[in-house]
This record gives sequence, C-alpha cells and structure tokens, in this order.
Amino acid sequence: MSFNYCVLSEEPLLCSICLDVFTHPVTIPCGHNFCKKCITRNWDLKGKYECPLCKDMFIRRPVLRVNSVLSEIADQFRQSPLKKPDISSEQQYMFSTYSLLSEEQFLCSICLDVFTHPVTIPCGHNFCKKCITQHWDVNVQCQCPMCKDVFDRRPELRVNTFISEMAAQFRQSAVNKASSCSVQKYANSGGDVLCDVCTGTKLKALKSCLTCLASYCETHLEPHHRIPGLKRHTVIDPVENLEERMCKKHDRPFELYCKTDQMCVCLFCTESDHKPHVFTSVVEEYKVKKAKLEKVEDEIQQMIQERRLKIQEIKQSVKLSQEDADRETAESVEIFTVLIQSVQKGLAQLTDTIEEKQKTTEKQAKGFVKELEEEISELMKRKVQVDQLSRMKDHLQFLQSFPTLNTAPPTKDWMEVRVHSSYEGTLRRAVVQLEETLSKQMKKLCADTELKRVQQYAVDVTLDPDTASPYLVLSDDEKQVKSVVIEKNIPDNPKRFSMCNGVLGKQGFSSGRFYFEVQVKDKTEWDLGVASELVNRKGKIKLSPKNGFWTVWLRHGTEYKALAGPGVPLSLKSKPQKVGVFVDYEKGLVSFHDADTAALIYSFTGYNFTEKLLPYFSPCGIAGGRNAAPLILLPLPLP
Repeated sequence: MSFNYCVLSEEPLLCSICLDVFTHPVTIPCGHNFCKKCITRNWDLKGKYECPLCKDMFIRRPVLRVNSVLSEIADQFRQSPLKKPDISSEQQYMFSTYSLLSEEQFLCSICLDVFTHPVTIPCGHNFCKKCITQHWDVNVQCQCPMCKDVFDRRPELRVNTFISEMAAQFRQSAVNKASSCSVQKYANSGGDVLCDVCTGTKLKALKSCLTCLASYCETHLEPHHRIPGLKRHTVIDPVENLEERMCKKHDRPFELYCKTDQMCVCLFCTESDHKPHVFTSVVEEYKVKKAKLEKVEDEIQQMIQERRLKIQEIKQSVKLSQEDADRETAESVEIFTVLIQSVQKGLAQLTDTIEEKQKTTEKQAKGFVKELEEEISELMKRKVQVDQLSRMKDHLQFLQSFPTLNTAPPTKDWMEVRVHSSYEGTLRRAVVQLEETLSKQMKKLCADTELKRVQQYAVDVTLDPDTASPYLVLSDDEKQVKSVVIEKNIPDNPKRFSMCNGVLGKQGFSSGRFYFEVQVKDKTEWDLGVASELVNRKGKIKLSPKNGFWTVWLRHGTEYKALAGPGVPLSLKSKPQKVGVFVDYEKGLVSFHDADTAALIYSFTGYNFTEKLLPYFSPCGIAGGRNAAPLILLPLPLP
C-alpha cells in the first residue's frame, strides 16, 4: 500500500507557551495543543483552567494524556528534520526546518481513512468525530477502541486544530494526485471510446453495436436509426473490446449466464452445448455476483481494519513495554545505587573500625613504652648507686654506706604484658551485618518501588449510595462511610446490600489497572477490596473469590485475614493506617499495600476476571461505641 506524504514545517509543532517543539504534547478539551509541562505550569500559576489561545474556561481540571499522533510527529521532527527542502511555493511551507510526514500517521483506526473532523479523546488517541461518536452509540461503554481505556462520562468532543489542518492537506493531496492520474490516463487513452468509422480526427462514440462489433459517433450511428435491417442490431452504450462481448461460436452477443458452467453464453448456446443447464440473465447474475463481491469487499475491509488495529495494538504494546523498560531501568538504577552506597558505607565503617583498633593498639603500646622507659630510668639511678658502693675497698666504709642504698623502685611484671590487636572475625562480622542491612534495605526499596509503580494507576473513586446498606451513612462528597446502630429507612433496590454492611464504588473497571487508597485509622474492624458487578447483595454474604469478592479484613483490632476461601491469617509488622488496593484486570491480580510503610499485605493472583470489578468497602458494625470511625477514600495524584 502506498501513502501520500506531506512536508511539515516546524511552526505548527511549536507550543504557544514555550515556543519550542512539543514535548509530551497534550490536547485540552477546546482542541488546542500544548506541552504537558507548559499547560500544567500555566494552570498552576493562574489558578484557573483556561486555554491560553481561545480563552475557553473549564470547570474541572482536564485530565492530561499525551496525544499519540502529535507525540510521534514531534519525536520524528526532533530526530530527523529535513533542512531546506526543494519544494514549491504551492506547499506553503517556506520555513527553515521541515519534516516529511506520511498519510498513515493521519488515518482513523475505525474508518481507516484520513481523519475527518479529528477529535482527541482523554486517553490521547485520535479518531474522526463521526466514527468515535457512532462507535460509542452502538457500545454500552465509552471505551477507547485502541487502548481500551473506559471513561465514566462520554467525553465532550472538540476538533483538534493541528490534526484537522494536516488531515485537510492530505485529503487535498490525494485529490490532486487522483486528478493528475485521471488527466494522465485521459491523455494516454484518449479519454473516451472513439468512433471506428471516422477518418482523420475521430469523434467520441455515442453507441456501440454488438452486431457490427463497431462503435459509432452520432453521425455514423444515424443509419442504425433509419435502415430497417440495422434497426434490429443490438446497440449499447459505447464500450471497448466489443469482440469479447460476442460468442465466437455463434457470433451472437452474450445475453445469458450459464450457472452450471459459470460462464456467459448467447441464446444459441442454450440450444446446443448448454441445453440442459440452468440460465439467468447477465443483469441478474451481475446483481448476484455484485452482492457477493460487496460482501467479500466488506470482509476484506474488515480484515484490513482488524490488522490495522492489531498493528496499532502492537505498536501501543511496544510503546508501553518501552515505558515499562525505562521505568524498570530507572528503578533498578535507583535501588542498586542505594545498595552500592550501603556497601561503600559498610566498607568505610569496616576500614574505620580497623584503623580505630590500630590507633588503640598504638596508644596502648606508647603507654607501655613510656612506663618501661620510666622504670629503666629509675633502675639506672639505682645501678649507679650500686656501682659506687661496689667500688669501695674499705670494709668499714662499705658497711657504713650500705644502708644508704635506696630501696629498689617499684616495677611491673612485664612477662604477661602483650601488645597484640586481633582482627579475627572483624571482616566476617562486618559482612554479616552488611548482609542484614542490605536485605532490609532491598525489601524496603523494592516495596517502595512497587508501591510507587501501582500508585501511578490511581483513580478517583466515589461511593455509590444506591448500593449502601441501610446501616451505613455516606458523607456528602461520597468519600466517607461509617456504620450506624439504627437501620435507616431508605428504599430497597436490586443494587443495595441488605444485611452486609457493605457499599460499592460508583466507578467500575473491565480492563486495565487501577489503584485507590482508604484510611482505616482508629478502626478495629473493616473489610476492603473489590467485587464483581454481579455479586449477590441480599441476605448474609460470605466474602470469597468464589462469590465474587477479593477482600482483606480486620477483626478485634489485631486479627488480619485475606478472605481467599478459606481465609489466610496475615501477620503484619505494623498496623496499617492507610490501605492501598491495586488491580491488574488482565493479569488477574488484586494486591493490598500498607500505604505508609509500602509493605505488601496480600496478593490474590491467577484469577480470570470476566465481569466488571467495583471497589468494595465495609466499615463493619459498631460494638460498644468502638469502631465508630469512618472509612475514608483518600485523594491521590491522578496520572
């Protein structure tokens, strides 16, 4: 398949805030495009959600998702711009930097044609306004046909200004190309069937005669209107290759179709070679074959569309895989950097310990040496006295002087004194301590990383009052729920829990990933998790995956259990104050996290979800004034 191409200048790709080529371009509800960082900063500074170009005001802060088409074009432009292309002034792009774009980048994945009134939906994908509107009209959910994101409310659709301009250029380019081809074909073939009788300049044929096997202009056709013999000829609109429309055996025009042999025949053929066969008129068989062809064409078109969508799905998967790989690499680098720092710190501490031991040894040795030197000094003095006395020859003087000899100075028994610093076991103890430290750090870092990973799928959840048990009270903003002792007088409905103190979230999910957090502070009992949309809500309910519930509970202030049917007792190091619930629909995973310590509480894995999942909450009953605190849905930064 060949595509048209268009040369694009840098100017349409400039963000009107930073005046640079788009980085992570997003489309806001009015249809204008900006860098995600630029428009976010603009709104943060102004404190109001207004388009800097058209001044449209938005009541709520729009969710910003990167526009896939714009992002791809901007990346392509930055990576391989064309410098000063040789293009005509008719292309209207006389700027300093250009990029060559393919028509394929501007095809709607629903109709497989160049965008008509292109709109950008909240997930960042683009479609013709009519196509996505019809798609949502025939489907129950407002879901993106490409990434399967589900929108709680039907998004307001505004034409994307940049993509609309580019699509218009490609449509005009296709028209010009088709016109050029038509002119060329006309020039090569003469454009029309020509009269076979005209000499010199041949005129356009008005009719073709299947009997004469010739085409005639108005002048040369006149005998067929006037001469009786020619009037009986079969005359049709002008066509080429008249011989192919005649039976070569009987020289008669093909007027019938033999269904038995699947071929065109003349009237004489029905009485000879094809006599016992089944026939129909050429026109009728044309209608039958045309209908079949249209069906085949529709099937082919459907196959093409499926494969185009598959290509988009694969490209999206590769993009998501690359994002996951980049994120995993960044997280791995962060974790290993911390671990390397810990090893370096451990080595430094070990070195310091050894050096400190050596310094202590040297200090001790220095003290011993000083003490020994002092003893030697005293002993030397005594030795001098002894020498003097020993040199006396006079017996009387020797005996008289002997008492004057000083008493021997006090000395230490140095035989058992040793200067020895043992380093045995120092390295082993340091390695063991380092191993324990690294193990704790790895667990903490991995838990922190995993919590950050799931928190990026945060969603805004509100409680559904139509499902709340009569023993529950919801706050006005539908973000808090607590139990009451006296049953409320409210109308029953099929969605409401009758006996179980439960309530569901309004938002349901049938694909993708989502995460929400609940404050459970000051509570002694609670149930949290997700439930299938079709769970039983009347009478006593056993919470288990078999019954459509994936939950964790707290009882008696300290007893935690995962209700996996049978229940799994949980031993937690600390009492969670905030619990995060994460669901990966496609992987069949429901995990619970301590949002403060990042510790994993429990994971349900290996389930095959087939129904919509809804957040489930139960503050449980009030016992003697205890457990009166509400469960509170916490606000989270949305992606």
